[in-house]
Amino acid sequence: MNSFKKIALAMVAAMTLGTIVATPANAAVMTVAVSLDTVANTTNSAIATPASLPVPADNSVDAADALKFIATVDVGTSVSVVATNATIVSALHTTAAPVGATSGSSSLTIATGTGTTATFYVYTKTTAIGTVVITNGGTQLTYYVQGTAGKINTLTVSAPAAGAAGTKQDISVTATDTFGNKVSAKSITATVFASTAVMDTATVTTGATLSDFGVAKFVATLPATGTRSLITFSPTTAGDATTADVVGLPARALAPFAEITVRDLVSELAAQTAAKDAALAAKAISDAAVVKAASDAVAAKAASDAALAAEKAASATALAAEKAASAKALADAKTASDATIAKLTADNAVALKSIKDAFNALAKKWNAKNPKAKVTYVK
Repeated sequence: MNSFKKIALAMVAAMTLGTIVATPANAAVMTVAVSLDTVANTTNSAIATPASLPVPADNSVDAADALKFIATVDVGTSVSVVATNATIVSALHTTAAPVGATSGSSSLTIATGTGTTATFYVYTKTTAIGTVVITNGGTQLTYYVQGTAGKINTLTVSAPAAGAAGTKQDISVTATDTFGNKVSAKSITATVFASTAVMDTATVTTGATLSDFGVAKFVATLPATGTRSLITFSPTTAGDATTADVVGLPARALAPFAEITVRDLVSELAAQTAAKDAALAAKAISDAAVVKAASDAVAAKAASDAALAAEKAASATALAAEKAASAKALADAKTASDATIAKLTADNAVALKSIKDAFNALAKKWNAKNPKAKVTYVK
Protein backbone atom coordinates (compact mmCIF):
# COMPACT_ATOMS: atom_id res chain seq x y z
CA MET A 1 0.00 0.00 0.00
CA ASN A 2 2.81 2.45 0.88
CA SER A 3 4.50 1.69 -2.43
CA PHE A 4 1.26 2.46 -4.29
CA LYS A 5 0.94 5.82 -2.48
CA LYS A 6 4.52 6.73 -3.36
CA ILE A 7 3.95 5.94 -7.03
CA ALA A 8 0.74 8.03 -7.07
CA LEU A 9 2.44 10.99 -5.39
CA ALA A 10 5.27 10.79 -7.88
CA MET A 11 2.82 10.84 -10.81
CA VAL A 12 0.97 13.87 -9.36
CA ALA A 13 4.24 15.71 -8.84
CA ALA A 14 5.31 14.97 -12.42
CA MET A 15 1.99 16.20 -13.83
CA THR A 16 2.14 19.37 -11.71
CA LEU A 17 5.65 20.17 -12.83
CA GLY A 18 4.53 19.67 -16.43
CA THR A 19 2.00 22.53 -16.19
CA ILE A 20 4.44 25.12 -14.81
CA VAL A 21 5.62 27.68 -17.37
CA ALA A 22 9.34 28.07 -16.97
CA THR A 23 10.59 31.63 -16.83
CA PRO A 24 14.11 32.32 -17.99
CA ALA A 25 16.39 33.26 -15.13
CA ASN A 26 17.18 36.64 -16.73
CA ALA A 27 13.49 37.51 -17.61
CA ALA A 28 11.87 40.37 -15.71
CA VAL A 29 8.61 39.51 -13.98
CA MET A 30 5.82 41.86 -15.07
CA THR A 31 4.76 44.52 -12.59
CA VAL A 32 1.73 46.79 -12.98
CA ALA A 33 1.09 50.26 -11.61
CA VAL A 34 -2.57 51.32 -11.40
CA SER A 35 -3.89 54.84 -10.89
CA LEU A 36 -7.02 56.96 -11.39
CA ASP A 37 -6.44 60.58 -12.34
CA THR A 38 -2.86 60.38 -10.98
CA VAL A 39 -4.02 58.81 -7.69
CA ALA A 40 -2.53 55.34 -7.17
CA ASN A 41 -4.91 52.44 -6.59
CA THR A 42 -3.53 49.45 -4.72
CA THR A 43 -6.76 47.63 -3.75
CA ASN A 44 -8.30 46.63 -7.04
CA SER A 45 -6.45 43.32 -7.26
CA ALA A 46 -9.12 41.93 -4.88
CA ILE A 47 -12.72 41.41 -6.03
CA ALA A 48 -13.98 42.71 -2.68
CA THR A 49 -12.38 46.11 -3.31
CA PRO A 50 -12.71 46.89 -7.05
CA ALA A 51 -11.58 50.23 -8.41
CA SER A 52 -14.55 52.57 -8.44
CA LEU A 53 -14.98 54.40 -11.76
CA PRO A 54 -17.53 57.02 -12.73
CA VAL A 55 -19.33 56.17 -15.97
CA PRO A 56 -18.48 58.56 -18.85
CA ALA A 57 -21.84 60.34 -18.78
CA ASP A 58 -20.45 63.24 -20.85
CA ASN A 59 -19.47 60.79 -23.64
CA SER A 60 -15.84 61.68 -23.11
CA VAL A 61 -13.38 59.18 -21.58
CA ASP A 62 -11.07 61.40 -19.52
CA ALA A 63 -8.51 60.77 -16.79
CA ALA A 64 -11.25 60.95 -14.16
CA ASP A 65 -13.22 58.16 -15.88
CA ALA A 66 -10.54 55.61 -16.77
CA LEU A 67 -8.18 53.50 -14.71
CA LYS A 68 -4.62 53.86 -15.98
CA PHE A 69 -2.43 50.75 -16.18
CA ILE A 70 1.34 50.82 -16.73
CA ALA A 71 2.79 47.33 -17.15
CA THR A 72 6.57 47.07 -16.84
CA VAL A 73 7.91 44.00 -18.65
CA ASP A 74 10.97 42.58 -20.36
CA VAL A 75 12.20 44.51 -23.37
CA GLY A 76 10.79 43.33 -26.70
CA THR A 77 7.82 41.43 -25.25
CA SER A 78 4.07 41.93 -25.60
CA VAL A 79 1.35 42.58 -23.07
CA SER A 80 -2.12 41.07 -23.63
CA VAL A 81 -5.20 42.51 -21.92
CA VAL A 82 -8.72 41.06 -21.78
CA ALA A 83 -11.61 42.87 -20.06
CA THR A 84 -15.14 41.82 -19.07
CA ASN A 85 -17.81 44.38 -18.13
CA ALA A 86 -15.24 47.01 -19.04
CA THR A 87 -13.59 48.52 -22.12
CA ILE A 88 -9.92 49.01 -22.97
CA VAL A 89 -8.56 52.08 -24.77
CA SER A 90 -4.98 52.92 -25.62
CA ALA A 91 -5.35 56.66 -25.00
CA LEU A 92 -7.64 59.20 -23.32
CA HIS A 93 -9.92 61.76 -24.94
CA THR A 94 -8.48 64.82 -26.67
CA THR A 95 -10.09 67.34 -28.99
CA ALA A 96 -7.93 66.09 -31.83
CA ALA A 97 -8.56 62.41 -31.06
CA PRO A 98 -11.93 61.99 -29.31
CA VAL A 99 -12.48 58.92 -27.12
CA GLY A 100 -16.12 58.37 -26.19
CA ALA A 101 -18.47 55.81 -24.69
CA THR A 102 -18.37 53.69 -27.85
CA SER A 103 -14.59 53.69 -28.17
CA GLY A 104 -12.27 50.80 -27.34
CA SER A 105 -12.61 47.03 -27.20
CA SER A 106 -12.63 44.11 -24.79
CA SER A 107 -9.11 42.97 -25.70
CA LEU A 108 -5.82 44.58 -26.64
CA THR A 109 -2.24 43.45 -27.31
CA ILE A 110 0.59 45.94 -26.88
CA ALA A 111 4.08 45.24 -28.21
CA THR A 112 6.76 47.09 -26.19
CA GLY A 113 9.32 47.00 -28.99
CA THR A 114 12.59 48.36 -27.64
CA GLY A 115 10.84 49.68 -24.52
CA THR A 116 9.82 47.96 -21.29
CA THR A 117 6.38 49.50 -20.54
CA ALA A 118 2.89 49.13 -21.94
CA THR A 119 0.31 51.77 -21.04
CA PHE A 120 -3.47 51.47 -21.52
CA TYR A 121 -6.72 52.64 -19.89
CA VAL A 122 -9.91 50.90 -18.80
CA TYR A 123 -13.35 52.47 -18.37
CA THR A 124 -16.77 51.01 -17.71
CA LYS A 125 -20.42 51.90 -18.43
CA THR A 126 -21.97 49.41 -16.00
CA THR A 127 -22.25 49.10 -12.25
CA ALA A 128 -21.53 45.36 -12.51
CA ILE A 129 -18.07 44.28 -11.37
CA GLY A 130 -15.67 43.89 -14.29
CA THR A 131 -12.31 42.18 -14.62
CA VAL A 132 -9.07 43.18 -16.32
CA VAL A 133 -6.70 40.26 -16.98
CA ILE A 134 -3.14 41.22 -17.99
CA THR A 135 -0.72 38.61 -19.34
CA ASN A 136 3.00 38.77 -20.14
CA GLY A 137 5.20 35.71 -20.51
CA GLY A 138 4.44 33.42 -17.61
CA THR A 139 2.82 36.14 -15.50
CA GLN A 140 -0.90 36.82 -15.37
CA LEU A 141 -2.51 39.42 -13.10
CA THR A 142 -6.20 40.15 -12.55
CA TYR A 143 -7.72 43.45 -11.48
CA TYR A 144 -11.33 44.43 -10.74
CA VAL A 145 -13.32 47.56 -11.64
CA GLN A 146 -16.85 48.73 -10.95
CA GLY A 147 -18.75 51.70 -12.32
CA THR A 148 -20.72 54.16 -10.23
CA ALA A 149 -24.03 55.22 -11.74
CA GLY A 150 -24.27 58.72 -13.18
CA LYS A 151 -27.03 61.24 -12.64
CA ILE A 152 -30.63 60.36 -13.43
CA ASN A 153 -31.20 60.62 -17.17
CA THR A 154 -34.39 58.61 -17.50
CA LEU A 155 -37.46 57.98 -15.35
CA THR A 156 -39.82 55.20 -16.41
CA VAL A 157 -43.25 54.57 -14.90
CA SER A 158 -45.08 51.31 -14.36
CA ALA A 159 -48.73 51.82 -13.41
CA PRO A 160 -52.04 49.99 -13.91
CA ALA A 161 -54.03 51.11 -16.94
CA ALA A 162 -57.27 51.20 -14.92
CA GLY A 163 -58.56 50.87 -11.37
CA ALA A 164 -61.83 50.93 -9.48
CA ALA A 165 -62.96 54.29 -8.14
CA GLY A 166 -61.75 54.95 -4.59
CA THR A 167 -59.15 52.14 -4.56
CA LYS A 168 -55.41 52.32 -3.89
CA GLN A 169 -53.07 51.65 -6.83
CA ASP A 170 -49.32 50.89 -6.75
CA ILE A 171 -47.06 52.87 -9.10
CA SER A 172 -43.35 52.15 -9.63
CA VAL A 173 -40.89 54.72 -10.95
CA THR A 174 -37.44 53.51 -12.02
CA ALA A 175 -34.48 55.91 -12.21
CA THR A 176 -31.57 55.12 -14.55
CA ASP A 177 -28.52 56.96 -15.83
CA THR A 178 -27.71 57.49 -19.49
CA PHE A 179 -26.31 53.93 -19.75
CA GLY A 180 -29.33 52.27 -18.14
CA ASN A 181 -27.75 51.76 -14.70
CA LYS A 182 -30.28 52.09 -11.89
CA VAL A 183 -29.73 55.07 -9.61
CA SER A 184 -30.42 54.53 -5.90
CA ALA A 185 -30.99 56.87 -2.94
CA LYS A 186 -32.50 59.69 -5.02
CA SER A 187 -35.76 61.42 -4.18
CA ILE A 188 -38.58 61.40 -6.75
CA THR A 189 -41.60 63.72 -6.51
CA ALA A 190 -45.11 62.90 -7.71
CA THR A 191 -47.41 65.71 -8.87
CA VAL A 192 -51.14 65.03 -9.26
CA PHE A 193 -52.86 66.87 -12.10
CA ALA A 194 -56.15 68.59 -11.25
CA SER A 195 -56.65 66.67 -7.97
CA THR A 196 -57.43 63.45 -9.85
CA ALA A 197 -55.84 61.26 -7.15
CA VAL A 198 -54.43 61.41 -3.64
CA MET A 199 -50.86 60.20 -3.02
CA ASP A 200 -49.93 58.40 0.21
CA THR A 201 -46.71 60.42 0.02
CA ALA A 202 -45.61 62.91 -2.63
CA THR A 203 -41.88 62.05 -2.48
CA VAL A 204 -40.24 58.63 -2.44
CA THR A 205 -36.54 57.73 -2.48
CA THR A 206 -35.31 55.12 -4.95
CA GLY A 207 -34.36 51.91 -3.18
CA ALA A 208 -30.89 50.54 -2.53
CA THR A 209 -31.67 46.89 -1.76
CA LEU A 210 -31.67 43.95 -4.15
CA SER A 211 -35.46 43.95 -4.43
CA ASP A 212 -36.02 47.68 -5.04
CA PHE A 213 -32.70 49.06 -6.29
CA GLY A 214 -33.28 52.26 -8.24
CA VAL A 215 -37.08 52.02 -7.87
CA ALA A 216 -39.41 54.44 -6.07
CA LYS A 217 -42.75 52.90 -5.11
CA PHE A 218 -45.76 55.21 -4.84
CA VAL A 219 -49.36 54.53 -3.76
CA ALA A 220 -52.22 56.57 -5.25
CA THR A 221 -55.87 56.56 -4.14
CA LEU A 222 -58.17 57.03 -7.12
CA PRO A 223 -61.07 59.49 -6.82
CA ALA A 224 -64.61 58.30 -6.08
CA THR A 225 -65.85 60.05 -9.23
CA GLY A 226 -64.20 61.01 -12.47
CA THR A 227 -62.84 59.28 -15.54
CA ARG A 228 -59.06 59.23 -15.04
CA SER A 229 -56.13 60.03 -12.76
CA LEU A 230 -53.06 61.79 -14.16
CA ILE A 231 -49.82 61.88 -12.12
CA THR A 232 -46.45 63.19 -13.27
CA PHE A 233 -43.05 62.32 -11.76
CA SER A 234 -39.70 64.14 -11.64
CA PRO A 235 -36.44 64.20 -9.63
CA THR A 236 -37.00 66.16 -6.41
CA THR A 237 -33.55 67.73 -6.57
CA ALA A 238 -32.49 69.19 -9.91
CA GLY A 239 -28.85 68.36 -9.19
CA ASP A 240 -29.64 64.63 -9.10
CA ALA A 241 -30.50 64.65 -12.81
CA THR A 242 -28.71 65.49 -16.03
CA THR A 243 -29.27 69.06 -17.18
CA ALA A 244 -28.79 68.68 -20.93
CA ASP A 245 -28.81 66.01 -23.62
CA VAL A 246 -25.38 64.69 -24.58
CA VAL A 247 -24.58 64.15 -28.23
CA GLY A 248 -24.26 60.42 -28.95
CA LEU A 249 -26.09 59.35 -25.78
CA PRO A 250 -29.82 58.77 -25.11
CA ALA A 251 -31.91 61.93 -24.67
CA ARG A 252 -33.26 62.78 -21.23
CA ALA A 253 -36.73 61.62 -20.16
CA LEU A 254 -37.30 63.16 -16.75
CA ALA A 255 -41.03 63.94 -16.64
CA PRO A 256 -43.03 60.78 -17.33
CA PHE A 257 -46.63 60.39 -16.21
CA ALA A 258 -49.07 57.72 -15.18
CA GLU A 259 -52.60 57.86 -16.60
CA ILE A 260 -55.05 55.55 -14.83
CA THR A 261 -58.61 55.13 -16.04
CA VAL A 262 -61.05 55.38 -13.12
CA ARG A 263 -63.72 52.70 -13.33
CA ASP A 264 -67.17 53.10 -11.72
CA LEU A 265 -67.87 49.43 -11.03
CA VAL A 266 -71.47 50.06 -9.85
CA SER A 267 -72.37 51.85 -13.07
CA GLU A 268 -70.47 49.25 -15.11
CA LEU A 269 -72.38 46.45 -13.38
CA ALA A 270 -75.70 48.22 -13.98
CA ALA A 271 -74.80 48.75 -17.63
CA GLN A 272 -73.75 45.13 -17.98
CA THR A 273 -76.99 43.98 -16.35
CA ALA A 274 -79.05 46.20 -18.66
CA ALA A 275 -77.12 44.95 -21.66
CA LYS A 276 -77.66 41.37 -20.53
CA ASP A 277 -81.40 41.95 -20.05
CA ALA A 278 -81.63 43.57 -23.49
CA ALA A 279 -79.75 40.65 -24.99
CA LEU A 280 -82.10 38.17 -23.30
CA ALA A 281 -85.15 40.09 -24.57
CA ALA A 282 -83.71 40.19 -28.06
CA LYS A 283 -83.03 36.47 -27.82
CA ALA A 284 -86.62 35.78 -26.76
CA ILE A 285 -87.89 37.74 -29.77
CA SER A 286 -85.47 35.91 -31.99
CA ASP A 287 -86.51 32.53 -30.55
CA ALA A 288 -90.20 33.37 -31.10
CA ALA A 289 -89.46 34.36 -34.68
CA VAL A 290 -87.61 31.10 -35.20
CA VAL A 291 -90.54 29.10 -33.78
CA LYS A 292 -93.04 31.01 -35.97
CA ALA A 293 -90.86 30.51 -39.02
CA ALA A 294 -90.72 26.78 -38.30
CA SER A 295 -94.51 26.65 -37.81
CA ASP A 296 -95.06 28.61 -41.05
CA ALA A 297 -92.76 26.23 -42.86
CA VAL A 298 -94.72 23.20 -41.60
CA ALA A 299 -98.05 24.81 -42.63
CA ALA A 300 -96.65 25.73 -46.04
CA LYS A 301 -95.45 22.16 -46.57
CA ALA A 302 -98.89 20.79 -45.59
CA ALA A 303 -100.60 23.18 -48.00
CA SER A 304 -98.13 22.24 -50.71
CA ASP A 305 -98.73 18.53 -50.09
CA ALA A 306 -102.54 19.04 -50.18
CA ALA A 307 -102.32 21.03 -53.41
CA LEU A 308 -100.14 18.37 -54.94
CA ALA A 309 -102.59 15.63 -53.91
CA ALA A 310 -105.57 17.59 -55.31
CA GLU A 311 -103.70 18.20 -58.53
CA LYS A 312 -102.90 14.50 -58.82
CA ALA A 313 -106.58 13.58 -58.14
CA ALA A 314 -107.83 16.11 -60.70
CA SER A 315 -105.32 14.84 -63.21
CA ALA A 316 -106.50 11.23 -62.65
CA THR A 317 -110.19 12.24 -63.05
CA ALA A 318 -109.45 14.18 -66.22
CA LEU A 319 -107.48 11.26 -67.61
CA ALA A 320 -110.39 8.83 -66.87
CA ALA A 321 -112.94 11.17 -68.50
CA GLU A 322 -110.67 11.59 -71.50
CA LYS A 323 -110.32 7.80 -71.81
CA ALA A 324 -114.13 7.30 -71.54
CA ALA A 325 -114.82 9.99 -74.15
CA SER A 326 -112.24 8.47 -76.45
CA ALA A 327 -113.77 4.97 -76.03
CA LYS A 328 -117.31 6.31 -76.73
CA ALA A 329 -116.11 8.20 -79.80
CA LEU A 330 -114.40 5.08 -81.06
CA ALA A 331 -117.57 2.97 -80.46
CA ASP A 332 -119.82 5.57 -82.19
CA ALA A 333 -117.44 5.71 -85.14
CA LYS A 334 -117.46 1.89 -85.43
CA THR A 335 -121.29 1.76 -85.28
CA ALA A 336 -121.58 4.42 -87.99
CA SER A 337 -119.00 2.62 -90.10
CA ASP A 338 -120.79 -0.73 -89.74
CA ALA A 339 -124.13 0.85 -90.77
CA THR A 340 -122.52 2.46 -93.82
CA ILE A 341 -120.89 -0.83 -94.84
CA ALA A 342 -124.21 -2.71 -94.37
CA LYS A 343 -126.09 -0.15 -96.55
CA LEU A 344 -123.39 -0.24 -99.20
CA THR A 345 -123.52 -4.04 -99.19
CA ALA A 346 -127.35 -4.02 -99.59
CA ASP A 347 -127.21 -1.36 -102.30
CA ASN A 348 -124.54 -3.35 -104.14
CA ALA A 349 -126.66 -6.52 -103.93
CA VAL A 350 -129.74 -4.71 -105.36
CA ALA A 351 -127.63 -3.18 -108.14
CA LEU A 352 -126.01 -6.51 -108.97
CA LYS A 353 -129.42 -8.26 -109.07
CA SER A 354 -130.77 -5.56 -111.37
CA ILE A 355 -127.79 -6.02 -113.69
CA LYS A 356 -128.21 -9.79 -113.69
CA ASP A 357 -131.95 -9.50 -114.39
CA ALA A 358 -131.35 -7.10 -117.27
CA PHE A 359 -128.68 -9.38 -118.76
CA ASN A 360 -130.83 -12.51 -118.46
CA ALA A 361 -133.78 -10.65 -120.08
CA LEU A 362 -131.58 -9.71 -123.01
CA ALA A 363 -130.19 -13.21 -123.12
CA LYS A 364 -133.72 -14.64 -123.26
CA LYS A 365 -134.57 -12.41 -126.23
CA TRP A 366 -131.32 -13.33 -127.93
CA ASN A 367 -131.74 -16.99 -127.43
CA ALA A 368 -135.31 -16.83 -128.78
CA LYS A 369 -134.09 -15.22 -132.01
CA ASN A 370 -130.88 -17.19 -132.19
CA PRO A 371 -131.65 -20.72 -131.09
CA LYS A 372 -128.36 -21.93 -132.50
CA ALA A 373 -126.21 -19.31 -130.73
CA LYS A 374 -127.69 -19.25 -127.27
CA VAL A 375 -125.91 -17.46 -124.38
CA THR A 376 -125.81 -18.73 -120.83
CA TYR A 377 -127.93 -17.00 -118.24
CA VAL A 378 -126.22 -15.34 -115.25
CA LYS A 379 -127.16 -16.87 -111.95
